[in-house]
Amino acid sequence: MSLRHFTGVSIFCLAAIVVGRSQQQPELKHVPAPATSSASGKEMFKAYCASCHGESGKGDGPAAPALKFAPADLTALSKDNGGKFPANRVTSILRGQATVTAHGNNDMPIWGPVFWRMSQGHESQVQQRIANLTHYIESLQQK
Repeated sequence: MSLRHFTGVSIFCLAAIVVGRSQQQPELKHVPAPATSSASGKEMFKAYCASCHGESGKGDGPAAPALKFAPADLTALSKDNGGKFPANRVTSILRGQATVTAHGNNDMPIWGPVFWRMSQGHESQVQQRIANLTHYIESLQQK
């Protein structure tokens, strides 16, 4: 899909935990992505990733039970890659350049176009967002 197609996209998924007498499966709600500082990877992670991946990055966010595929344990990326954090792969996934089952379908938005829209087309700010989010995910790696 072209970048033009995504200019109106600014959504992310949250779990709506239904509380009441009947025990229902959580369902996904698509809501506008909140504005965050492009300088804070941690702030962006909490706002955009934690609903599915969990605040710790282990894939246990409140929206996880409502997804078709379990979110990745982002703390194991280095371990699963021979001890080296796959920064280029993470950047490619965030930008929407790499194919990942959970990213780009109805469950998981591709963040590059969303960040482009938030940044009003300023590529340097998109790059800063993706770099800072990638660095924060790297900081979550298991020791």
